[in-house]
Amino acid sequence: MGIIQASEVCKSFGEKEVLKGVSFDIAPGEIYGLLGPSGSGKTTLIKILTGQLKADGGKTELLGIESGRIGNENRAKIGIMMDEFGIYERLSVYNNLCVMADLFGIDKSKIDETLKEVGLYEARKTPAGKLSKGMKSRLRLSRPLLQNPEIMFLDEPTSGLDPATADEIHEVLLKKRKAGCTIFLTTHNMNEAEKMCDRIALLSHGRIIEEGIPAEICRKYDTLKKLNIVLADGSAKSLPANASSADELARLLREGKICTVHSSEPNLETVFTELTGNKLGV
Repeated sequence: MGIIQASEVCKSFGEKEVLKGVSFDIAPGEIYGLLGPSGSGKTTLIKILTGQLKADGGKTELLGIESGRIGNENRAKIGIMMDEFGIYERLSVYNNLCVMADLFGIDKSKIDETLKEVGLYEARKTPAGKLSKGMKSRLRLSRPLLQNPEIMFLDEPTSGLDPATADEIHEVLLKKRKAGCTIFLTTHNMNEAEKMCDRIALLSHGRIIEEGIPAEICRKYDTLKKLNIVLADGSAKSLPANASSADELARLLREGKICTVHSSEPNLETVFTELTGNKLGV
């Protein structure tokens, strides 16, 4: 049994069906990525999983408990980072976390440790409203980290951030996964999904259209099955990705003529576009 489960979850807003029978089962200690374009239902699904919204149909469970029935004794085991969960801009960085500590009964001695973890310790006295966008994202992330939860829900945690800041957030999350935390991550960034996620699901028009390990999904949709070779003289050559190319490939290697070799499998964005006709980032 997974630590996060969804079974045939449906949700509509008026006449618009946002989720149409979404199901998955996430194991403890896994980073699970939900990929889809903006407006595809990713945030709605997080709200249902965490008990903020009620589904029209289906069932969701966290920690073996129905999402809508999670009591206060288990609430601190679930951390949530969402862009719309605002920070208190007039309070200092430190006092923002004091609010969280008071809410969940957390020892305030853990605040400085958490701020160091996300690189905000030097800014702990700064009013949150004066932080840069990247620093505000770190502050939002520090709130669930302070809880030391068993599960974290992260709704596009690096959206709009520069690559260096995004990489730093990724490192923090990978450490949490290594410590046993289960992370549910929504994104439309294929590079983030490939780097971070043990498994992903592709969400389109309210349905999961593909699920699995990112590299395996890419290989599954490799229709060309070619080896693309750049030779030392700058020219390009393609060979079938099968045993028939072994002798030719060996010859080129022996003669030192190969500069690079790449297989032809597509990336996640190409797969998503092929399956849906839509790009992930729109």
